[in-house]
Amino acid sequence: MRLFGRKDEFTAGPADGIGEFWTWWAEARPELDAMVAAGEADRLAEWIGPAVQVVHPSLVWEIAPGLGSDQALVVTSAGDPELRPTAHRWAAAAPAADALWEFHPSRRANPHAMELTLDVGGYEFALDKLVLGLRAPLGNPRVDVVAYHPIFTILDDDTRIEATLLALDWLLGEDDVARWVGDISAAGFEPIDAVPAVHLPSVVADLASGYRDEQWALLEGETATGARLIATARYPLRPVDHPLFDQHIAITLPYLHGDADGLPVGRSLEALRDFEERLAGRISRLNGSAVFAAHMSAEGQRVLHVYADPVGDAAIHAKELIVSWEEGRPRVDVVGDPGWSAISPFLT
Repeated sequence: MRLFGRKDEFTAGPADGIGEFWTWWAEARPELDAMVAAGEADRLAEWIGPAVQVVHPSLVWEIAPGLGSDQALVVTSAGDPELRPTAHRWAAAAPAADALWEFHPSRRANPHAMELTLDVGGYEFALDKLVLGLRAPLGNPRVDVVAYHPIFTILDDDTRIEATLLALDWLLGEDDVARWVGDISAAGFEPIDAVPAVHLPSVVADLASGYRDEQWALLEGETATGARLIATARYPLRPVDHPLFDQHIAITLPYLHGDADGLPVGRSLEALRDFEERLAGRISRLNGSAVFAAHMSAEGQRVLHVYADPVGDAAIHAKELIVSWEEGRPRVDVVGDPGWSAISPFLT
């Protein structure tokens, strides 16, 4: 049985690493359970840490109280969008939860967060003493947070922000921090309008209630050459809502009829709308394995951006659809893009 004692013993991509991890987990389970029963936290870390690194060396792991099991093994990207799909595929491959273990790809909100105390730089970081300055700009689906705790006056900036990020994960859960929290800072003084940290979940829930229905935003800008550009994007648009969609499908459609700015009009505009309706119809039949995220029009062509789970058929459907396009030579480009960098200007 491999104990993952040396990182150089195994070199593989994330998919191979995930399979290797769960094979090892099944074999090592009796020893791991015995360590838990004996309270051997250090020895448990010596076993689990190297195994997680085989999946990806930058993943973060921890053992936390479980929701339905005694404890949870959490393997997370720690907010890194490039690693989020790997963490979620690791969790998707996990065995079913049992009485002792359950598995999560991100930190869950802790219902007892306000009772928790952590050692930070040798000082007690108790959440019941944490206060937050909160700002939710009108029309922005995120709340900006300025955190303050009495020990922040004697901590350096990096330690303050690390403690703040951990506290936000405890209060909201890691995924909801990614969804609803914008700028995060940690101050050495208390904000004038600060509120106890316990109120953050209700503030976020109120903000989220305004974005339950599907919405689209119309945007305007310029290309690198100064030409006028228009775009339509889902709003809010966040990779965290689709953690397995790390395949980017870009569909480029040249059009014949444009105005003085090169934007589609007349028959071209009608043809583009018809194509998008047919594309949306196909995506809707893919059992939630793809999302039509945005489109951009400029200089005589429209680019449609779809993100999908690469194990699905979204790319095949896109290539089938472009055969019907009659206004020039269309193109479909398919690449991996776990951080959705191709549409980064539109991300909320």
